[in-house]
Amino acid sequence: MTEMRELMIDSATKILNDLSTKDVVNKAEEEAWSEQLWNTMAESGMTAVAVSEEHGGIGGDYGDALNILRVCGKYSAPIPIVETLLVNWLLSEKGKEPSEQPLTIMPIEQKDEVTFTAASGGMSVSGKIRKVPWARIAEAILVIGKSENGYKMALVDSKQCQIDHDQNLAGEPRDTVKIESFVVNEGNYFSVNDPLLERMLYFGTLSKTVLMAGALERVLDLTIAYSTERKQFGRPISRFQAIQQHIAVMSAEVTAAAIAVDTAIESFTGEPSDDITVAKIRVSDAASIVTPIAHQVHGAIGFTDEHILHQSTRRLWSWRDEFGSESEWAERLGEQIIQNGSEGLWSFITN
Repeated sequence: MTEMRELMIDSATKILNDLSTKDVVNKAEEEAWSEQLWNTMAESGMTAVAVSEEHGGIGGDYGDALNILRVCGKYSAPIPIVETLLVNWLLSEKGKEPSEQPLTIMPIEQKDEVTFTAASGGMSVSGKIRKVPWARIAEAILVIGKSENGYKMALVDSKQCQIDHDQNLAGEPRDTVKIESFVVNEGNYFSVNDPLLERMLYFGTLSKTVLMAGALERVLDLTIAYSTERKQFGRPISRFQAIQQHIAVMSAEVTAAAIAVDTAIESFTGEPSDDITVAKIRVSDAASIVTPIAHQVHGAIGFTDEHILHQSTRRLWSWRDEFGSESEWAERLGEQIIQNGSEGLWSFITN
């Protein structure tokens, strides 16, 4: 790990430890987000990591940004940091400067629900999109839609959209956005080909998977701490063999998920890779095992506002379905293995 990465992770950890507390996250579920946390992260340059200084960013690489996201996942940060980074990365490739304002991106699988049509001075954008993350607080929304000449993408001013509030299981905004004839000027919309759509999908999947890895670490830490503090029959429940077995299973799952994520982060160059697919499947699988065990060990208190466990587990249940479920990614991986043929199976496993 580079010295710069260590500094970034340390800085993010201090900010989130102070500003993404239990009370802040609970309050954000009522108010949609934490503006104070966002402003602090933006002022620290966290929203422009892996964007070159030449394009207005602070430099660093994807690994630096993804490790920051891991910390955000651990602290259940109620801000659109993933979505803003994704938009800034994509637009920086088109020569646009990154924004310190909150941005978001529509679910890619709904790209056929948006249309770009020729208009005076540019393109007119219309459509209805569901489950847009953080739409109500975003300054702009990156939309992708079909046109006569293939798919296009552009930033749409959220104030010019009709936004109907909705949320996921974690209480994070997942809104319905209606766009009617929003005109994007020439030079502010871009063509999108299949390789770019694929990259966007893998970008998003890896980012959410990294968030989940951070949340899994938090769930394990909380469970170990609670098991040593909670006493039954005159001794900590961590001394009971059944609890020890539960925690051993959790530790194995979280460790395996962390290894898969570390591999995906270190190999990520901005292009699709099998490492991302494997990490997505492995982390989602770990979440399905770890979360019920954590709640079993905690008992009823894990679901109450008095405890923070549910802040992580509800996010794990929500994030695992975004940018595709593990079943969809497992099917994708299976198809790839079949295409490689029997002669490519061993090298795929060992490499």
